Amino acid sequence: MKKYTQFRVGTDPFNPELVSGLLWQFDLDGINETDNSLLLFADASKGISIDNIRGLLGKMVAEGLILSFTIDQETLEDKNWNEEYEKNVRVIEVSDRVVIKPSFKNYDAKQGQTIITIDPKMSFGTGEHATTKLVLRLIEKHVKAGDKVLDVGSGTGVLGICAVMLGASSSLGIDNDEWCLLNGTENIKANNLEQKSEVRQAEITEIEESSFDLIVANINKRILLDIAPNLREKLVPSGKLILSGLLQTDKEDILEKYASLNLELIENLNMDEWCALVLV
Repeated sequence: MKKYTQFRVGTDPFNPELVSGLLWQFDLDGINETDNSLLLFADASKGISIDNIRGLLGKMVAEGLILSFTIDQETLEDKNWNEEYEKNVRVIEVSDRVVIKPSFKNYDAKQGQTIITIDPKMSFGTGEHATTKLVLRLIEKHVKAGDKVLDVGSGTGVLGICAVMLGASSSLGIDNDEWCLLNGTENIKANNLEQKSEVRQAEITEIEESSFDLIVANINKRILLDIAPNLREKLVPSGKLILSGLLQTDKEDILEKYASLNLELIENLNMDEWCALVLV
């Protein structure tokens, strides 16, 4: 029987979207997200070692993406990993209005609810993480009918999809990860939004479009500081910027940087140690 190696990875802060996105550079067979850790699965014959993964996590610490990490491993017998994955994906009621569900789960919608179908393919969240919930709630509040929306670091595409389903005229999601391109495109099709939403594998400096009414970026502090001028350039003068992927301790550095670009805070939402900011 085929054997698999399971690696359990915990990080401080726990940012599953960021960490799993980087870990996919290994030839993994799956990643499952738990409440406070990631479970990585690899065919034992592939020779992926705990030292390989420890080395990447060490680089993340050196680059300031995480403060620390833990990792352990064990050997498992073969099993149906898709079945295991589906057990861990839940329907998420983000708010009274917005609900995210995988295609393989049933949900009885209540009147007035917007149901978004998202299948994360193991590598990306379905709205479980606090920062995703915070940004979705802010999109619900601030998106306007006819808005042109840009989602930077789009992952599953859920933020742009949500914006369009709540009234935006179009959304463009960009991400530098091929998995995000494939998964985001699948989720756009699952919600029948091919005419209004798009995902591209690109950096913000590589897109020609500008004059976005709403830009959302749920990434991390370092990247948000680096691309601040690019985000400002793509935003219409009266547009709104929603930023997250941030710890509450990151807030002042972000606000100082964006204030230098004449963007001021109009709203701040917190959940646990995380925050999301609306700037205009």
